[in-house]
Amino acid sequence: MRRGIAATALVAALALTTAACGGDSGGKGDSAKKGGKLSGTVTFWDTSNEAEKGTYQALAEGFEKLHPDVDVKYVNVPFGDANSKFKNAAGGNSGAPDVMRTEVAWVADFASLGYLAPLDGTAAIDKAEDYLPQAAASTKFQGKTYAVPQVIDTMALFYNKKMLKDAGVAKPPANIAELKAASAKIKQKTGKTGFYLRGDDAYWFLPFLYGEGGDMVNAKDKQITVDDPAGAKAFATIKDLVDSKAAITDAADGWNNMQNAFKNGEVAMMLNGPWAIEDSRSGKQFTDKSNLGIAPVPAGSVKQASPQGGWNLSVYAGSKNLDASYEFAKYMSSAKVQQQTTEKLSLLPTRTSVYAVPSVAGNEMVKFFKPAVDKAVERPWIPQGNALFEPLKVEMANVLTGKASPEQAAKSSGEAYSKLLKDYK
Repeated sequence: MRRGIAATALVAALALTTAACGGDSGGKGDSAKKGGKLSGTVTFWDTSNEAEKGTYQALAEGFEKLHPDVDVKYVNVPFGDANSKFKNAAGGNSGAPDVMRTEVAWVADFASLGYLAPLDGTAAIDKAEDYLPQAAASTKFQGKTYAVPQVIDTMALFYNKKMLKDAGVAKPPANIAELKAASAKIKQKTGKTGFYLRGDDAYWFLPFLYGEGGDMVNAKDKQITVDDPAGAKAFATIKDLVDSKAAITDAADGWNNMQNAFKNGEVAMMLNGPWAIEDSRSGKQFTDKSNLGIAPVPAGSVKQASPQGGWNLSVYAGSKNLDASYEFAKYMSSAKVQQQTTEKLSLLPTRTSVYAVPSVAGNEMVKFFKPAVDKAVERPWIPQGNALFEPLKVEMANVLTGKASPEQAAKSSGEAYSKLLKDYK
């Protein structure tokens, strides 16, 4: 999700004390295995959103039933704060968690800084062959494994079935032209807006970039590609959607604005991922859960494509309870816990075996999103991968507000990438 998911943190997330964290814990937290038993404290930073965190807390604390001498300290940390918060804690050697739910783009970054413990040969990696290859790819850095995959995802078009039907739109739009045509019908028939274009998070820009045949970089050949003609076309597409009134957008707080507009029936469609299913279904438009429709993201002029996202579990290199932390990461990525996560939240497992479980195989959201994940575009698993989004975010705003042309935005993005990626052409 990536993704700018706005989650409300528990008070503890904003007031962590040194005693609460494995990296600097004392007493019980310093324990590892005594007499073959795990003991001590494992502090877990969970970055899930408001609709998900209750499930994750219950699952995390379930580890204590298996290991009664281990105390799991659950802390929910807002996604938007988690990256910098962890770097500050790990870099200062004070207050970092033992285990963190880590966005896929963060793993190589944290590992390159020496903040993550290598997991090869540890208890954390269990039945590695069971993981989806594309999920496992995001856990690697320089030939070593620094995380275990927890969930995998991609984006899709969420749509309000009733709103489309009332407007005479027979099926969800398959491309940008159809999206504009459907939005015009919705405006004419219902007075509502067809599409919500999230303008404050560059992850939501990627389907438009991929749709024009572009990408941020070519990591294999170390080439910057965002400033290719496809980049300019992608910027032009989002500008046209807003200018034509097919979409509304935002400059800030895009997650809440988008979700509220969709849940309240102010817009009929949006791009989102499995992480938004439970929150979307909580809206008044979806008291009948079957009213929520899911379709592939609309194709651009070249193809239909969406980014691979997801979450991994990483262990802090400075943890003073590594044995319990490895076991906790293994538990939270186990087939049983992944099955429970899907049953409760409709999130996609990273283990192949879990897809054979009837309750998972029969989940309507899994039925749609698994084929979409199989075709998703892998992001560059490089230390700078997460930093590539900020220049795009800036230029999205410039284009949408008329401060820059699409061509200027693509050029400026490329120049910013050149400063981040010194050895790229």
